[in-house]
Amino acid sequence: MQVAIAGNIGAGKTTLTRLLAKHFKWEPHYEDVVDNPYLDDFYHSMDRWSFNLQIYFLNSRFRQVLTMKQSGKNTIQDRTIYEDAHIFAPNLHAMGLMSNRDYENYRQLFELMEGLVGAPDLLIYLRSSIPNLVGQIHKRGREYENSISIDYLNKLNERYESWVKSYDKGKLLIIDVDPINFVDNPEDLGGIINRIDAEINGLF
Repeated sequence: MQVAIAGNIGAGKTTLTRLLAKHFKWEPHYEDVVDNPYLDDFYHSMDRWSFNLQIYFLNSRFRQVLTMKQSGKNTIQDRTIYEDAHIFAPNLHAMGLMSNRDYENYRQLFELMEGLVGAPDLLIYLRSSIPNLVGQIHKRGREYENSISIDYLNKLNERYESWVKSYDKGKLLIIDVDPINFVDNPEDLGGIINRIDAEINGLF
């Protein structure tokens, strides 16, 4: 079984991936942030590096999904290939930070990959307000994230919402993270686990 967690920057994807992997004994697959050779450059010069960054993400996410499928294990993935293609790349294109030519090239590559990987059995979307995202981003203190603007986060949030509204590839669970604290409050985490249990039982 494959479960994937989607959500904006700072929504808590990585933390929840870790906690759920531990609880359900799933194999976690995390986003490659530390070794990403483009991330720092991108945040300093978005228009120059947007295409390179998105291709890097697409490549690494595609490879990750194939590895997960071939492993035959129950897995949970921190961020999905869909978010790159439906949220981040079109947002950069709309902001004038990725050319039409590059965007078209990117879209075609994604569509080719999407046909090969298939959707996760369960997609969990972490919905968060902008103030909550900003608080989490500051708390974790990644230097390259300091320059992220409220406007950028807002645009991403709007795209997440419209993508989730039209998502029809499989089971979807939406979790509002603003009123809960699944890190420090075991009851909040338990509530999420119960909801996932209910969805999983409905899968079989």
